[in-house]
Amino acid sequence: MQLSQANHQVSPPHIDIPRQYNAAADLLLRHGKRSEKLAYIEAHSGKQLTFAELNDQAHRFAQGLLQSGLQPEDRVLLCMHDGVHWPVAFLGCILAGVVPVAVNTLLTSQDYLYMLQDSRARALLVSKALWSVFEPIISQLSQPILIVSDTHDTAPGCVGMPDLLKSHDPLPQHAPTLADDVCFWLYSSGSTGSPKGTVHLHSHLIYTAELYGRGVLGLREDDVVFSAAKLFFAYGLGNALSFPLTVGATTVLLGSRPTPADVFEVLQTHQPTVFYGVPTLFAGLMAHAQRPTASQLHLRVCTSAGEALPAEIGHKWQAEYGVEILDGIGSTEMLHIFLSNQPGRVRYGTTGHPVPGYRLRLVNDEGAECADGELGELQIQGPSSALMYWRNREKTKHTFAGEWTRSGDKYSRDADGYYTYGGRSDDMLKVGGIYVSPFEVEASLMTHTAVLEAAVVGHADEEGLVKPKAYVVLKPGHAASETELQAHVKGQLAPYKYPRWVSFLNELPKTATGKIQRFKLRA
Repeated sequence: MQLSQANHQVSPPHIDIPRQYNAAADLLLRHGKRSEKLAYIEAHSGKQLTFAELNDQAHRFAQGLLQSGLQPEDRVLLCMHDGVHWPVAFLGCILAGVVPVAVNTLLTSQDYLYMLQDSRARALLVSKALWSVFEPIISQLSQPILIVSDTHDTAPGCVGMPDLLKSHDPLPQHAPTLADDVCFWLYSSGSTGSPKGTVHLHSHLIYTAELYGRGVLGLREDDVVFSAAKLFFAYGLGNALSFPLTVGATTVLLGSRPTPADVFEVLQTHQPTVFYGVPTLFAGLMAHAQRPTASQLHLRVCTSAGEALPAEIGHKWQAEYGVEILDGIGSTEMLHIFLSNQPGRVRYGTTGHPVPGYRLRLVNDEGAECADGELGELQIQGPSSALMYWRNREKTKHTFAGEWTRSGDKYSRDADGYYTYGGRSDDMLKVGGIYVSPFEVEASLMTHTAVLEAAVVGHADEEGLVKPKAYVVLKPGHAASETELQAHVKGQLAPYKYPRWVSFLNELPKTATGKIQRFKLRA
């Protein structure tokens, strides 16, 4: 990847997508010369799929869905743990013209009932281990649905994936979809309230793979990739599905929760060259007592998203492992990362520069574009912006404003073009008439030797005035007092920014993707 010495801009790759286009067919049918190469490996079970086997099984799955009565454009709720069955199911749906709706595997029965009813799903693809959460609600649906599980004995009338694959020939011809047809949905993580069905097109998978996966990360066929973020998350879907399938890389999948011990085991056993994490996980990895040495790993690049990465963590990781963490920001609405630090020009504490192929702007409260150094709402223009929120016209109009997508994130941009995170629009605090970024206070707390994680929200004092309140998780074996942490922040930031209260927790509330749920702390 060649950088211009003048402005450090990278030209986006040329992406020519034909009008008639099926994303799954494209991702599956480009591997003729490497058909026997491993596409997927399950970290714990050792199950494997070559590119040829993935292609065959996805086409058999597609045929099985259609012969079970599903029609093109029907929605299918996909709630499965990461494993070789996940890409087979997701890609098989798309081959058939059926729309997979990938959902979080850690929700409640009522959450799933809402999603099944909201999407009007005609089928449920579910792991046996998750069936107990669905069993109480299936009878509440207005019409029967097809249930497909990873084993045939999950539920009465359930179809097992192994049986479905064995009993159907491969689909002879994929659905004749268009690049602008609806391809799949993702429900927003719910970190700021009720989840919204976010509708994406066939072209979006390849746009993000080319612009970020190949354009920024330089992914290649000889890479082995591992994403701690799960496949149902927009970040994980690119990391572990569209990106590696675009270039023919091998992907390692971890079905269980990515604890520091399990992540380091995967990094040592399977020797990934590309590791996708989140800030809370990187913090846990650096605090892990039995972490391996740099010589025991084979990493060439790491990425982080979901939350802004504290500079302290980035510096420590690179010092210990000799590998940059490319901190970036993406969203369910944009499908993947559109703003990121880039190889060779990482500046920790910032989110880097726009991903080539995307345009960004910062807008103030009056709707005018911000000058350098001024805090404003980040808006994005790019080819992977979602079509809409399903059945939610008002929020669709608010978020997708013409060619620009509103992120709801506050950022500033310096004279060198680096963007620095300033918190969510609804997380910003006004203390004494001055905006305070919760993330700035969190970043200061994170530099204390005893702090593992920190989250800052607004809290009203006795007079009803909003001040910063910190929730802190300490590292195992470390101690710190409220006054000690307050003094630590006062020594680094303007005095009005210090947290007036500090509460100590065993863990912060998070989504399954590691995003801190600040709305729960505010409540």
